[in-house]
Amino acid sequence: MALRNHSTITEFILLGLSVDSHIQVLLFVLFLAIYLLTIMGNLMIMIVTMTDTHLHTPMYFFLSHLSFLDLCLTSVIVPKMLENLVSHKKSVSVEGCLTQAFFVFSIAGTELFVLSAMAYDRYTAICYPLLYGQLMSKQLCGGLVWVSWALGFLDALINTLMAWNLDFCEVQVIPHFSCELPSLFSLSCSDISTNFTVLVCSAIIHASGTLLLVFFSYTRIVSTILSISSTSGRSKAFSTCSSHLTAVSFFYGSAFLRYFMPTSGSPLELIFSIQYSVVTPLINPLIYSLKNKEVKSALKRMLQKGLKQLRER
Repeated sequence: MALRNHSTITEFILLGLSVDSHIQVLLFVLFLAIYLLTIMGNLMIMIVTMTDTHLHTPMYFFLSHLSFLDLCLTSVIVPKMLENLVSHKKSVSVEGCLTQAFFVFSIAGTELFVLSAMAYDRYTAICYPLLYGQLMSKQLCGGLVWVSWALGFLDALINTLMAWNLDFCEVQVIPHFSCELPSLFSLSCSDISTNFTVLVCSAIIHASGTLLLVFFSYTRIVSTILSISSTSGRSKAFSTCSSHLTAVSFFYGSAFLRYFMPTSGSPLELIFSIQYSVVTPLINPLIYSLKNKEVKSALKRMLQKGLKQLRER
């Protein structure tokens, strides 16, 4: 039955953000500019953290992986969005849609784990500064990243394989600019109760588990910062966390609301999806470069070195 329906319904129609052709052109230019800036910003963070020896610390090791994940997430979504904005037939195959949903879920899930690992890094740096080097060893940092990828992949694989067995019939229109699992459920003529239950349970365990780690880390961090007697010491300690807190707030807030709110095709769904998949990957490099003195210094050194090499030529 599933094979027959999958062969009958071979593609979905992505309605996108607007049906007005003039607005679509403006949106194409806007999102193309955002995408190019996102690529440049995240590549810049990755290059500077890998090449500058001053940034070869656990904090920037995780930051480089966060930038890589942001680059992957926006690249999974935005190119297809741009294609649909300029094409008359805004379609995607069933297999292509499920594949995109898998990568979105997998990358976003991995990013949640990496953000929680970054919170733990800040916790050890501020609460146990003398033991920081021992606690955050290269082996542990590498292990945390690999575990993050493995759990994000496994969670997405389970949910996507279950969605692959759904029967899609009659309704082909997705009132969205990308394929996400919650949007696909409403197109199925199968019983989706099991799929929905698994998605909600995995999202709660996955998202709430990582959020609890972040909450625990920052509870201890705030307690430690408040115990510091000097104002300058408190300010310096908090400044090392402000960038990460901003990134966590943007990503967790929009991703939580997108996956936990009922699918109705409302503009809010589009807004939350744009925020966590398009806007957040753009602003994360800005947050970490503008609010972090070490990153700004590293960028200056990289630019000065590049200018020096150009002059020597």
